[in-house]
Amino acid sequence: MGLIVQKFGGSSVKDRDRIFNVARIVMNTRNAGNDVVVVVSAQGDTTDDLIAKAAEITSDPSHREMDMLLAAGEEISISLLTMALQELGVSAISLTGWQAGFRTDRAYTKARITRLETERISSELERNRVVVVAGFQGLNKLDDITTLGRGGSDTSAVAIAAALHADRCQIYTDVEGVYTADPRKVSNTRKLEEITFDEMLELASLGAQVLNNRSVELAKKYNVELEVLSSLNPIPGTVVKEVTKDMEGMLIKGVAKDTDVAVITILNVPDEPGTSFKIFGLLAQKNINVDIILQSTGRDGKKDISFTCAQGEAETALRVLKESAHYADVSVDTTCAKVSIVGAGMQSHSGVASKMFEAMSNNNINIKMISTSEIKISCIIDRADADKAVGAIHDMLFD
Repeated sequence: MGLIVQKFGGSSVKDRDRIFNVARIVMNTRNAGNDVVVVVSAQGDTTDDLIAKAAEITSDPSHREMDMLLAAGEEISISLLTMALQELGVSAISLTGWQAGFRTDRAYTKARITRLETERISSELERNRVVVVAGFQGLNKLDDITTLGRGGSDTSAVAIAAALHADRCQIYTDVEGVYTADPRKVSNTRKLEEITFDEMLELASLGAQVLNNRSVELAKKYNVELEVLSSLNPIPGTVVKEVTKDMEGMLIKGVAKDTDVAVITILNVPDEPGTSFKIFGLLAQKNINVDIILQSTGRDGKKDISFTCAQGEAETALRVLKESAHYADVSVDTTCAKVSIVGAGMQSHSGVASKMFEAMSNNNINIKMISTSEIKISCIIDRADADKAVGAIHDMLFD
């Protein structure tokens, strides 16, 4: 007998038929002799609907009250799924995030887990119950409800798997695994049997929406083996783990795009020691995450610096820089996207970057910024070219 943690996303529980489909998957796992903990997200578009309801009341809701509101979505899902399991004759109980023992910091709407008290989950498992847990939520030191941010249910599932030393953590989605690109937009994609934590973390951070990047970080930290698979088609998915069998096989594991990108440019900053520290220190004070940084060659004692951040943080970054009185010539471009390729094989093989650039050149796509690491290459381009770029790069690298 093993312990399996299964996480089901919103599309997997969006209506009655889908809920009973999930219940049967859980029942079959239980009948195979396993203890099962299930983590679920809010149904379908429930979270977006709740956000829209808040917008009907105010344009600037407090983060605390948004967490109170959004947590309701997962509570609906866990109760309905538990009812479905009980209807099928499976002993089950639902637990909210705080009942399951999730304790977080005080960063409302994007809280981080500080500890997980597993006593309640363990006691319910000992009673031979399937435990259905609300993902995405926890409780802080003030006993206030907090949420973990978009994709937080993945993180909840991995945290439970790590704390309980589960044999596997299965992430069920509406796709059949991790593909070399989004199969809904790119033809001839390939499903990967395996991918390393590092490669999956890069893909998740670069726009691939199969897994939340925080959940992959957590899985890597505690060596929790993940499996990404479909709740609608019962076939093997993609295993995410530390070391894969084909380390010398596929050079590239995926092509991803991210349209949540803003490029901020500061002109004519002093070309002297400490300039970069002053700029990015200001941004760090506002918890603005900076990604790609490009600095021009100094001339006449001046230089230009460009960097990327999430669109939602661009306005704050712009305001902070202008208010500092040192950087008046600041502009922002919100018409960009980032396209990236990821693969551990790039470390020891030349020519990968040139193929990526050739694909974009052949399609008349201009590259504005480039960033590289041992296992990824990212380019900033016009957002209107993003889908075309992903398709062209995929064709060049995988045909």
